[in-house]
Amino acid sequence: MSSANQHSLPTLYVVATPIGNLQDISLRALEVLKTVDAIAAEDTRHTSHLLSHFAIQKKLIAVHEHNEQQSAQILLGRLQAGESIALVTDAGTPGISDPGAIVVDVLREAGVNVVPVPGASAVIAALSASGITANGFLFYGFLPASGSQRRKALENLKAYHSTLVFYEAPHRIIECVEDLSKILGGDRRITIARELTKTFETFHRCNLADAQSWLEADANQQRGEFVLLVEAAPPVEAVAVNEEAERVLRLLLEDLPLKQAVKLAAEITAVKKNLLYEFALKIKE
Repeated sequence: MSSANQHSLPTLYVVATPIGNLQDISLRALEVLKTVDAIAAEDTRHTSHLLSHFAIQKKLIAVHEHNEQQSAQILLGRLQAGESIALVTDAGTPGISDPGAIVVDVLREAGVNVVPVPGASAVIAALSASGITANGFLFYGFLPASGSQRRKALENLKAYHSTLVFYEAPHRIIECVEDLSKILGGDRRITIARELTKTFETFHRCNLADAQSWLEADANQQRGEFVLLVEAAPPVEAVAVNEEAERVLRLLLEDLPLKQAVKLAAEITAVKKNLLYEFALKIKE
């Protein structure tokens, strides 16, 4: 029984497609694309090339970031009429830094059967060949295009004790690594993965402080799609409450509630609130 007919209900198949090398498509994905009634595609011209390569002819429905909400209703009508449909983007998995999540949300809310057909992933490909040994990673996707918003987002990420993974476009790669170095610290290591699975696939590891100069040394290294993997924040060593902080804290505790005393002591002495709070509890005992 074919994958597209194995469910009694009409089904939306969320199909991952190659991120570069067309041979990375899965046998299951090909079977689904051949047997569904129609294919919802981010760019119908791009998907037409993929289908032509594998001698597949199907009705294509445009579903992109500008029409996703409306397209979801069109797909819902077709699925409720008994069809099965494959949802694809230009590369990789729908809904992962690409259109698709809105469609899936609408159709799930309507009770439609949704089935993932996994495949190539730029995130996993980059991690697997990076040599990063730290446990855990945080996939952020694309950082904001605005410089101020990007830096604000990085401030919120700088303390994470996990590998940080970002996507970036070629026209923003220089300013992005510059902000990464400024906000996260130039001593952190970065792995720059470029054009994964394609002819000019490149991996480069260096300190963040050196990433911008490496990119600027060769304009070719600024082309294509990027996955950036930044090592986790170093562990923070515990800092003891010094004599001055203890003196300030004890004075404040004489007249203020514990939480307020701790807050003010932290502002006055620059010692972390959690350390002062633990110390204040001991004083109260």
